[in-house]
Amino acid sequence: FQNTNFLMISLMKNENKKKLIELENIHVDLKSSFETINVLKGINLKIFKNESVGIIGESGAGKSTLVMCIAGLELISKGKIFFKNSPIHNLNEDDLAIYRSKNIGVIFQAFNLLPSMTALENVNLPIEIAGSFKNNKMAIELLTAVGLKNRIFHYPHQLSGGEQQRVAIARSLISNPEILIADEPTGNLDKRNSEDVIKLLFKLKKDFGSTLILVTHDTSVAKLCDRIIKIDNGLIAE
Repeated sequence: FQNTNFLMISLMKNENKKKLIELENIHVDLKSSFETINVLKGINLKIFKNESVGIIGESGAGKSTLVMCIAGLELISKGKIFFKNSPIHNLNEDDLAIYRSKNIGVIFQAFNLLPSMTALENVNLPIEIAGSFKNNKMAIELLTAVGLKNRIFHYPHQLSGGEQQRVAIARSLISNPEILIADEPTGNLDKRNSEDVIKLLFKLKKDFGSTLILVTHDTSVAKLCDRIIKIDNGLIAE
């Protein structure tokens, strides 16, 4: 009875929040010449403004696929996705690119920095790709915020793994996105750098007022979030 009561209170709190993302019966099927793999098998999920959501599950469960669907980087096979009640599941590639550039910041496990660009240039890259003028002032402020004030003109090969991930975090925030997606952001880092990056993520999430969706294999990290969603074999586990 106590657990049921707690669940009802939690649901009531969420209903009072502003819904940002809603997924309805999301399926993702990956087809090859030999077989079809059902990665997601009917995901229903609501994510609310300013909350932090931890996505956990075994390797291959569908965690990364789920968040890439939200980011518009993975096409769904069936279902509907809404951002602020507007459908994004039927957008073409150009419109999806606009949706991402205005609303989504993504941090990958692999830092995905361009080796020929400085930290400053890497941070500016998303808005330049979107067709906007680079914003050096904002980029420098972000690099300073992530502790890289003295690394602004360094190239990726001149930075440690932890520093490269900090550049990636700064890059994800350059367009001031409402949703910050971090897909195993500490997967390539040692314990100390992992702890520093996670602390930084939650600090910046609070400072920027973003909604954080964090994919992690580490339950202790997921527990830092407002809510934990477990994905098991392409479904949300009860």
